[in-house]
Amino acid sequence: MIFKPKKFYYTFGPHEPALILKPGDSLTTATLDSGSIDHQGNPADEDMLQTSPDMEFYTANPQVGPFYVEGAEIGDTLSLYIQEIKLNRDYASSKFPEGFGVLNIEDRITGPMGLGEPLPYKEFQWEIDTDKKTAFLDVPSSKIGKVEISLHPFLGCIGVSPKYGETINSLTPAEHGGNMDCVETKAGTTVYLPVFVRGGLFMFGDVHAAQGDGEICGVALETTAEVTIKIDVIKDKEIRWPRFEDDTHIMVAASTRPLIDAFRIAHTEMIKWLEQDYGYDRWDAYQLLSQVGTARVGNVVDPKYTVVSKFPREYLIH
Repeated sequence: MIFKPKKFYYTFGPHEPALILKPGDSLTTATLDSGSIDHQGNPADEDMLQTSPDMEFYTANPQVGPFYVEGAEIGDTLSLYIQEIKLNRDYASSKFPEGFGVLNIEDRITGPMGLGEPLPYKEFQWEIDTDKKTAFLDVPSSKIGKVEISLHPFLGCIGVSPKYGETINSLTPAEHGGNMDCVETKAGTTVYLPVFVRGGLFMFGDVHAAQGDGEICGVALETTAEVTIKIDVIKDKEIRWPRFEDDTHIMVAASTRPLIDAFRIAHTEMIKWLEQDYGYDRWDAYQLLSQVGTARVGNVVDPKYTVVSKFPREYLIH
């Protein structure tokens, strides 16, 4: 099913559904970049963006949706298989935003806590070669002159309507998912999200062509794409935090501050998953996760930090 968005949102919440889907449907739709720019490099029309006469929105990471899934009830789990993220623009943008980024420390701080000087505002435009699946950046002030990196497109944001009727801005990750900035949310990954409201009301956007662990400057390679997702519902399966799986790992994402607590939550939820679904004794799971588990830092720049606990599929019990 091809869907042409008429509205993009800067918040996750109980908005009017843009489309009603059934389990088993596949959805293909286009995204804006994090700055609300379309695939042709033009700003989105104002009437396509969330506005309100009563409040001001933080205008970053516009989301397409929300999508209502028939049969999804509170306590179920949405299963969203990302079939394709097809980049559709020949450039990606990044920058050092004012007051943002993990190294945006006052210049009185020196040594390992900062760079010893204020961060300048600076923009970077990367050239994308979709055939080679690489991106190029001219860096004339550096000896190398030009750099080329491999692309790994993923969804910076994917989530559902939060608990208790809350509305959460699209910059913030939490139990509902949101702006997790996890490179694991790529094509070939199934994303599992808890259902907190009838229909789930899932949304996504903020496509990144590439990003390093932590998104340390606060901005990845921001671009646009056509995204295809297959939807399903797992009835009576309640999860507390987003889960992912691909061909090699099962994963849990947790988002909070401080970073160590996000790490603890993600690994606690992984142990419970191994215990409940794969027949592991709790303490055996803890021991094995300690020896073969890996972890990924999604971001250290959002209002809540994100950590992904990863467990190799080869140790799962079938």
